[in-house]
Amino acid sequence: MRESDGLLTSAMILPLLLIVFLLPGRLCTVSTVGDVSVLEGESVTVPCHYNPQYISHVKYWCQGRMREFCTSLARTDDPDSAPNGKGRVTIADDPTQHVFTVSMRNLTEEDSGWYWCGVELGGMWVSDSTASLYISVIHGMSAVSSMLSADEGSSVTVECLYSINLRSSEKRWCRSGNWNSCVVTDSEGTFSSRKVFIHDDRNSMFTVTIQQLEMKDSGWYWCGAGQQQVAVHVLVTAQTTTLSTASPIQNLRTTVRSTSVMSSNDPHSRPVWEFPLVVCGVMLLVMTAFLALWKLRQLYKKKQIHRGTNEMNDNLTMCPWREGDYKNASVIFLNAPAQAQVL
Repeated sequence: MRESDGLLTSAMILPLLLIVFLLPGRLCTVSTVGDVSVLEGESVTVPCHYNPQYISHVKYWCQGRMREFCTSLARTDDPDSAPNGKGRVTIADDPTQHVFTVSMRNLTEEDSGWYWCGVELGGMWVSDSTASLYISVIHGMSAVSSMLSADEGSSVTVECLYSINLRSSEKRWCRSGNWNSCVVTDSEGTFSSRKVFIHDDRNSMFTVTIQQLEMKDSGWYWCGAGQQQVAVHVLVTAQTTTLSTASPIQNLRTTVRSTSVMSSNDPHSRPVWEFPLVVCGVMLLVMTAFLALWKLRQLYKKKQIHRGTNEMNDNLTMCPWREGDYKNASVIFLNAPAQAQVL
């Protein structure tokens, strides 16, 4: 009976011990990105997130299929692992963001494998909190951006990455579906034409610049090195003309102002006020001439009337009469010829 009780007690204690030892590691949740692929010779940076209560704990980065037997590559308490350290693998902790980042440079194919982000919880019986990912170091090519766009008439630059084994290979730029369009770098790693310029840094990247873009340049291209190639799409957008939304009066003011500035700056141009002044002068001359003609006409009429009056006075004769005879006398004015006939 006692033996069975002891076995029962042991069976109950064992799960409790496992909970005590493993629970802290499970509560300190560490997370990271998914699996990563990177070209040989390139670098990779991995973020590892942790809970705020473990800001002061040591963080580490190790490689291996199993966490318990992984090889430590960098630790936050190791000066050689600092971002400015000499190591190929560096680690940096950012307590304010609750994240530490790991960077690996000059990757080779042998670097492919499982890696672990870890937070050291301390103690022999306490499990660290970790998160794993798989990094694949591959041969081949990739593009920094596989979808590019630029305005018509401008230029666009494509960045093509390649692995170490392709450093000595010639680099190509082709329009997809047209092998005759391919251009190849020379022994200096360059190619230049009116339309395309290629430059190879002889390390891990070559750039392709397409100049004076036209609408017909839109489409799929690929950059290649050796037997490897990667597709890139270039979209050329039409230039847009900005229409003026100003009112007609504002446009008129702008035009007048521009004309005034142009007139003031051009020594051979005529002042803006000269034309209205000439018009006013011509109108004044016309009105003066009209008034002068009208005045002459009036003077001519008056002269004609005065001349007619004098001729009439010369042709009239008044008959004499005496005082006292006026009661029975009549005064008759006759033309001289008529008077002679009467007499």
